[in-house]
This record gives sequence, C-alpha cells and structure tokens, in this order.
Amino acid sequence: MPPLPRQLKPELERDYARSPKLGYESPDESGFIRCLSHGFPTPLARWHHHEEYELHLITATSGKMFVGDWIGHFEPGQVVLTGPGLPHNWVSIDVPEGGVPERDLVIQFLDAPMNAASQHIPELREVLPLLERAKHGIEFFGLYPQALAHWQRVKTHHGLARFGAFCDFLSELAQCTDYRLLSNAQLQSVDNDAQLDQINAIVSRISAHLTEPLSAADLAQELAMSESGFSRFFRRATGNTFTDFVNHVRVNRACQLLMESDQLITQVAYEVGFTNIANFNRRFLDIKGMTPSDYRRQTASRFGLKA
Repeated sequence: MPPLPRQLKPELERDYARSPKLGYESPDESGFIRCLSHGFPTPLARWHHHEEYELHLITATSGKMFVGDWIGHFEPGQVVLTGPGLPHNWVSIDVPEGGVPERDLVIQFLDAPMNAASQHIPELREVLPLLERAKHGIEFFGLYPQALAHWQRVKTHHGLARFGAFCDFLSELAQCTDYRLLSNAQLQSVDNDAQLDQINAIVSRISAHLTEPLSAADLAQELAMSESGFSRFFRRATGNTFTDFVNHVRVNRACQLLMESDQLITQVAYEVGFTNIANFNRRFLDIKGMTPSDYRRQTASRFGLKA
C-alpha cells in the first residue's frame, strides 16, 4: 500500500469535531459566543483553520506559534485574535511529563452575525476595524490581566448577559493601541472610498501579477499623479514605500509556497517575481528574520511534529 501524501495544508475544523470532551461547551451552553479551554497535548493543537474568529489567552507553557505565515515565540500571558480562515497552531515545547490541564482559554464567534448586527446597531460598528485587522492575526500587549477577567465573565454568564460581557471585552480590544499584526501585508487607512478603491485595485494588481515589472512611476502616470504624490499616497495607505510593499507581498507569497509545496527555493524565488536568488534571500531575511531554508524547516513543526 503506497504511503499517504505528506500533509502540507491546514486542516479544516468542522463543528461535529467540537466535542465537550475536548474542552468545548456543549451546544445547549453556547450560542453565537462559544468558550473553550484546553490543555496540552491535545488533538485541538494542530495546523488548522475554521470560519470563526478565535481569541486565545495562553495560560501555561511556552513554544512556537504559527499564524498564517508568521512564526513567533509564545509564553503565558499572550493574547492573540485570529480571523476566519487564518491557519494557526501553538506548539508547546516545555511541557512537563503528563502535560498540562490548561494551556489555552479561547472564545470563538462568527463574522456574519457581527456584520449583520452592525448594520442595525451603530454601536457595534466600532469593532469592525478590529475584526478587519484580525484577518491577519493580532497580538495584543499588556492586556492579559484584563483579558483573563473578561474571559471569566464571558464564561460564567449566559444569554444576553454573556453577550454584554463579550461586547465589553471586544470594546477593550478595539481600543487597544499596543498590538502588532502577524501575517501578511496590511492596508492602513485612506481618506475616502474612491482612494480605497484605488489602493485596493493597485494591491490586487500587485498580488495577481507578481512576476511582472511594475514601477511607482507607471502607476503614478496611470492615476494622473506625480510620482512623489503617488509615493505619499501609497505610503499613507499601506505604511510602506511602494518597493517595500511589493517585496512584502512577494515574500508573503513565497512563505505560502515554502509551506505548502516542495518546490526548490530557487523556483519559489522566480515564481514570486525575484530574478536574482541572492536578492530574494536578502529580502526574505530582512522581512522574516530568517532565511527561506530556515523558514521552511521551522514551519515543518507547525503540525506539532518534529521537523
């Protein structure tokens, strides 16, 4: 019998697998907002994704976290919000014999009800920018004590009281300014809808045609802007110069290929638009803090197995 193909992509977590035996609340306990607590090791700790937002509070152990194309260290006191469809896993390293009974406190909630409710409840609209940022993963700093108190209030309440406690929690997260985005290049803000449409079109074009030469001068001319005016506009909208942004998009795409394919690193470099392998290695190191080969080696452990 031939061996099964090596797993490269995240597992889709389905609702029928969410057993109370694994730490989930039973269906009659939860509605739109679901609490979860689990230890480590656990079948829940694997490279996976799902349609819910997920707020993680790490209470024990340390190790590596994988969120999209981000690789980083975690330890007790970490607070992270991941968005729908964003693959993630926390792999504990310093686990005592027999494991730990509680490592992760989690809140799950769906996107569609929040967006639908915000159309009719203006007060909910203040959390929409937070939810948009969460599509890239957000790590919050200095919030753990408050987050733990919020989680416990949400967990111990039900019905409308739970929703009220949950809204208090989201409000504090939405007001937090000490955070970092974890995965992928992210747009900042622009002045109006027309500018948003322009910048989205540019970003979509960059993403769809990574191997094609595209200069700030060419785009400025197409938009009837001076090159300096375009550069200011682009930096305000993305937080990066045009060249840096293109390099970020190319490196992020390279991360995906390094994680989800067996292509040679030179092939990956050319596929994402770099014509010089030395330049690719240099830009990758600048952006990710490691070489492409180190990145591929480290991401192998995102499944919770040794590389």
